[in-house]
Amino acid sequence: MNRNTASHRGGGRLDGTDALHEAKRPRVALAGPYGHPFHPILVTIPIGAWIASVVFDVISLFADDPEPYAIGATVLVGIGLIGAVLAAVFGLLDLLQVAAGTPARRTALTHMALNLGVVAVFLISLIIRLVDEPGDVNIGAIVLSVLGVLVLGVSGWLGGKLAYHYGVRVADEHEQLTGFRRES
Repeated sequence: MNRNTASHRGGGRLDGTDALHEAKRPRVALAGPYGHPFHPILVTIPIGAWIASVVFDVISLFADDPEPYAIGATVLVGIGLIGAVLAAVFGLLDLLQVAAGTPARRTALTHMALNLGVVAVFLISLIIRLVDEPGDVNIGAIVLSVLGVLVLGVSGWLGGKLAYHYGVRVADEHEQLTGFRRES
């Protein structure tokens, strides 16, 4: 097997330089330009919507009129699910650039599995909410949403590890250096 074939399959240089270089580059232009992937910005949609849904849920537990908060939480859970699907498409494009058999790939797969679990939890929460009368406060749905946000936090930490520790889809240090040169 020649060096180019080994590099493409996640092999390449034993020090991992080739695999790291590939993980920084977009597989397709749709994933976002070099050093500026779209996945990280898209994850803010489900994260924000789901955290806000939990806030609305908590308010609904104590409000004199819980209906608008319960309805708002339901809508936010749905928005989060739509955003999660969009973020997942772009996350998958980034995942395809991470070499197999590496700690970064294992971390990425764990990140993906946790996120799929979170989506399932929020989908169940949404179904429970939609089966109830509009505006009803359902403790089971609230507990699922809180659980989903907690697991999302763990997954987000892993996503941060992929970007900030392993440098997946982050510009290399030479490119980063351009932002630190003093202008005359």
